[in-house]
Formats: sequence, C-alpha cells, structure tokens
Amino acid sequence: MKGRSGTIGPMVPLRPLTEALMPLSRGGVTPDEASLGPYRPVLGRLIPGWSTGSPDQGSTVVLAEAVLRVLAHVGRESGCLLVLEDLHDADTETLAVVEYLVDNLEQQPLMLAASIRSDPGEALSLAESAGRRRSATVFRLAPLDADGVGRMIASCLETDPGQLPAEVLVQMWQDSAGIPFLVEELLQGAVAGGSLVREGAAWRVVGDLRRNMPRALLEGAIHRIDQLGPQGRTVLSAATVLGRRFPLSVLQSMTGVDDRSLLSHLHASVAARLVAADEPAPDWYAFQHPLTAEALLAQLTPAARVALSEQAADAIETLNPGLPGDWCPLAATLRADAGAPVRGGRLFAEAGRRALADGAVGSAVALLDRAEQLLAEGGDSAARAEALEALLPALAETGELTRALSLTGTLRELVGAGLGAARLAALHTRLAHVAYMAGRWADGNNQIERARALLARAPDEAHTALTDVVEAYLCLDTPGQDRTQRAERLARAALGTAEREGSPLVACQAWELLAVVARERDLSEASTYLEQAMSTAERHSLPLQRMYALTRLGGIRWLDDGSTATLEEARSEARRLGAVTVVYGILTLHDVLRGRFTEARALGDETLTMAARLKLRSVARYLLMARSVLAAHQGDRTAMEEALADFGRWGGRGSLEEPLALGLAQVFCALLEENRDQAARTMADLKALEAENPTTFHLSGRHGLALLLDLLDGRADRGHLDWLAASAAGRMR
Repeated sequence: MKGRSGTIGPMVPLRPLTEALMPLSRGGVTPDEASLGPYRPVLGRLIPGWSTGSPDQGSTVVLAEAVLRVLAHVGRESGCLLVLEDLHDADTETLAVVEYLVDNLEQQPLMLAASIRSDPGEALSLAESAGRRRSATVFRLAPLDADGVGRMIASCLETDPGQLPAEVLVQMWQDSAGIPFLVEELLQGAVAGGSLVREGAAWRVVGDLRRNMPRALLEGAIHRIDQLGPQGRTVLSAATVLGRRFPLSVLQSMTGVDDRSLLSHLHASVAARLVAADEPAPDWYAFQHPLTAEALLAQLTPAARVALSEQAADAIETLNPGLPGDWCPLAATLRADAGAPVRGGRLFAEAGRRALADGAVGSAVALLDRAEQLLAEGGDSAARAEALEALLPALAETGELTRALSLTGTLRELVGAGLGAARLAALHTRLAHVAYMAGRWADGNNQIERARALLARAPDEAHTALTDVVEAYLCLDTPGQDRTQRAERLARAALGTAEREGSPLVACQAWELLAVVARERDLSEASTYLEQAMSTAERHSLPLQRMYALTRLGGIRWLDDGSTATLEEARSEARRLGAVTVVYGILTLHDVLRGRFTEARALGDETLTMAARLKLRSVARYLLMARSVLAAHQGDRTAMEEALADFGRWGGRGSLEEPLALGLAQVFCALLEENRDQAARTMADLKALEAENPTTFHLSGRHGLALLLDLLDGRADRGHLDWLAASAAGRMR
C-alpha cells in the first residue's frame, strides 16, 4: 500500500493516507466492524465510502488508532507494508498519524517505510525522534559513488553503462556530488539542451556538459521550458502559481487555450520531463521537480505573478462554487498572492473553520493563523474577530492553551479598532472557556467579568446565554461553599435565554449542568433534565451532545437502582460515534462494587490503556480511581497506593474524583485492616475537603462509611440513620 504527500495550497490534510487506503475501497474491501470497534466512524475522514453516516467527533489520535487497526486487519494473514513517500511535504495531521503508527507498530503484522528529505522540518524531526527512542530505524542515504552515478545515468537513458561517454560520467559525478536528484536534473538539462544526444544504441556528447550549481538547475529547467515555445511557456507559467500540482480545467480557464493546444503543450512538457500526470487524481498534473516551478516563478515579474494569481483565483471560484474541499485554501493562497489580504483572509478563515469541524485541528490552527494575520494586515476587524473565535477553540484542541490565553493582547487591539461590544464579549467568553479547559478558573472568571462589562453596554441575549453557561461550568471548578448554587442559577439563566434565542447547543450544556447539580437533592429531577437535553439534541441533530446526556442519565439510573442498561446503551452510542467516555469507568466501578474483581480488572485495564494512548485525562483519572478502589476492596494497600500515585500524576489532586479516592479506597482499606483510627482520620479529611469544595460525586462514603464510623463511636443513633437514608444521596445504591 503506497501513498505520497503533495501540495495544493497551504495544506492538504491526510492525503498520503487516503491515497494508500483508496485501493482497498476500490477493491470492495470494507473495514471489519469487530476489529475496529468504536473507531469505524472516523475512517470516513479518509475514505468517504467507509463512512457510517455519523458525524466524526474523533481527534487525530483516534483517527491514528483507526488506521492502525484497519492496517492490522488487512495484514492479519500475510502482513502489510505501508509506504509513504515525500513526508517532508506532509501536513500536520499526517505526521501526527505517522508518529502514532511508529510508536504502536510493535506486535502488529505491519511494516512502515517512509521517505523524507534531509531538509530541516517537522518530518525530519519526527524521524530523528523515533530513531532516538528506537521506535524506528532511520536510514540516511549516503551520496552515490562514481559507479553508482554511472549506473543511475545509464538507467535514465535506458542504455548500458558501457555505452556512455567517459566525460559524462566524470562531469556528472563532479557536479552532482553523488546526489541522485541533482544527477537527474543535470542529465535532463544536458539531454534537453542538446549537449548529450543518442546515436543508435550509444550516446554522444556534442556540447558543454558543465553547469554551475545551483544556477545550472534553474537554467536547465528554463531552457527545457523555452523549447516548448511562447505559448507553452505561458501555460506552464500560469500553472506555477497554482502550486506544484495543477488541474487542467483551471489552467485552461486562466489561459484561454483551446483543448487541442493545451493537450499538445502538456504532452510536450511530459516528454521534456517537466511535468507528469498526477495519478490517481484525474485531470491533474504535477511538476516533476520543485525547482522547475521555482525557476518559472523566478522569471515572473511581481506584476505578472499578481495578475496570474488573480486569474487563477477567479477561475477556481467560477469552476467550483462554494469552494468545497481543498479549493478553499488554494483560493485563499491565490487571493493573498494577488494582493487582496482581506479576501484571502476571509477564505483562510472559512477553510480553517471547515478543518476544525472535520477534526483536522493542526491544519485549522495553521489556516486560522494565516487568516488572522491577513485580516490584521487588511484592517478588517470584524472578520479578524470571527477568525479568532474559531482559532481559540482550535488552539485549545491542540493543547496550546497558554498560547490561546496569550491572545488577550489581540483583543485589546480590536477594542481600539472599534469592534462591537457583543463581538468582543464573545471573544472574552471563548477565552474563558479555554481557561476552564486549562483548569485556570481564576483566569476564566476574569475573562467572564470583562465579557459581562461589555454586554452591560451592549446587551445581547444570545451572547449572554453563552457567557452564563461557561461561567456556570467555571463555578463548579472555583473553590467556594456556594459554587453549586451559583452554577445552578447561571445554568437556569442560560437555559431560559437559549430557548428564547434558539441556541440548542447552549441549552443542552445547561440541561446537563442542572442535572449534575440536581443529583444531590433528587435523582428524578436530574433524570428529567437529562431527558430534556437528549430531546433537544435529537431535534437539532447534535449526536455528541445526545451521547453525553445519555451517559449522565445512565449514571443516574445506576446510582438510583444499580441498573446498567442505559450505561450499556451509552457505551454502544459512544462506539458508534468513535468516542471514548467516562461510561467505561462507571461500568468498571460497578463491577468493583459488586465484587466482580476479575471482570473489573479486565475492563479497567483495557480501557485505561486506550485512554492513556488517546491522552483522555478525565477518563484515565476516573479509571485510576476505580483501580485504587479495586485494590482497596481486596485489602491490597500496596496496589492501592500505586494506583493512587498514578491517579495523582494524571491530575487527581483537586479533581472531582479525589473524594471517591479518599472514601471508597483509603477509608475502606483502613476498615478492612481494622484500623478504625486511620479510617476516621481519612474520613475527617474527606469531610473537610467536601465542606471547602462541594463535589458533584456522592459515593465517596459520607453517607455510608461515615455513618458506620459514627455509629461505632457512639456519635450517631437511629434517628441520624433515618435522616441520611431519606436524603437523595442516602438512597443511592
């Protein structure tokens, strides 16, 4: 299986992988459902025919795991070789998938071979890093020796080395320094220039073979292009502004050349080894070497390049209404090259938003960064703000939270540029959400304050609803005794506004938060809220939000009567969407609490491996908490402390799961060891922690283990038991 990178505009996400897997689709191969499990939906990003019809909600790492599994399935009987060429031209997502494959190929019937230039860049860094950690073997190809250069020249000229003039071998060896690329370029220049000609089965030198490097390569390319005539040169010059690859339809629209003449020039260019058909894409051609296009671009005056770029953009927009797929970033590049920063910036912003929606967050960041720069240059503050609104969540998805928060300086520039208060408020709210994701609740609250100050001057209900729901989630992270009450008030306000303004996503988020808060007082009330969230998600085609609400509903029904039917339904839905959620952790804890230790260990270990590989911190943290509870319930303090240490390394301290680790693990283990004093001290720590920072998890032991300790020490009686049993938390199974 083989794929290679190419360039069309600034970014072509995942092209090598699509090209490598496409023959499977053409051959009627369908991914095996059993081997792929929850990863099947994400493959639609690579092969449309493999789409399940569900929107892709997976990250690049989820996609990488899907590719790994489908390759392993293909190679299960006789092995599979994946060859990826020219990774130096690859996009960020392709390199991320390649790095994942390299690190996870062990024990799989797979081999990956990739070619990369030695030029500094992300691809070379990836290869060197993989080599250092011994995940891959890096072969650095040494220059050819004189004999190797001779054999290469003979192969290119389709003759025997003995039929070549000696001066050709000597001169090419000296001028190329044994670099195959330069050998080929020098040889093509010599043949096209007429200094090396065929006479029967042999070749004869009839001109000066010596060229100066690197100017010789450019001159050789220009000379071969000149042999095509003025119109042929014009056609190829127009093609260069489109990139190394170019479509005939756009080229013809730009130049106005008729079909016969266009094909004639292309055939001559192919014969001169300037361009070649870019299979498997129909109607596309590519320059055989980048230096050919660079040589042509160097010959264009700035005015000519601007004019050709404008013509190309016009042609693309005319031939491809709406600019689907890769046409949008290509048109954006051309508009920027044509000296239209605002038009280019707006197109880059649109391409970035599309990439973000498709899960190609690395490409989205690059595109939106370019959009922001161009729109700043063009002075379009409104469009720049829209680009920033998309850039902030894109940066958050790539883990660049510090950089995202550093964009507050850009907001100050926009204030001075006269941007509307509502738009500025939306940007501050986006920054607040980034801060929430980063666990920086103080910074998040500061951004919320700024957003509210702006909305006070220019009230806007839709923006207010978004601000309310983001602040509500921040409240749950902000230390304070009334944080759950404040979060509930804000969520209710957001819900009311969202329903009036028609903001279903905000409404779903608000319903879910209300359910989290309501669990403490009434499980039926919490269930009602989640059913509302599910209904809203279904009506507005928000499958991911529906799955989140279903997971929370399953958790409530499990707390209420111990049933797992809804959790199993949520797990099936998560698999269908290609998501890995905390539902796996709840089912693991369920097995622990039922004494099914073997089953709990198997499910927990399998899911923890997956969560760690995908870097899902919240899921991994919950599973490590469950692992510590598993050890504690078997009286294995050493294993429990090891699990708790891992829990801490995954951010357990200060998390919502920390009370569960204290009560269900440490208190329980101390009681099994008949160490009541230790159990009581840990329970006191647990109560102090929850008094200072109320939690939304209610199985920590305050309504069971704490009562047992109080009864044993004579601090509680039957009346206290009845009071606790009547509470919502006390009724949880």
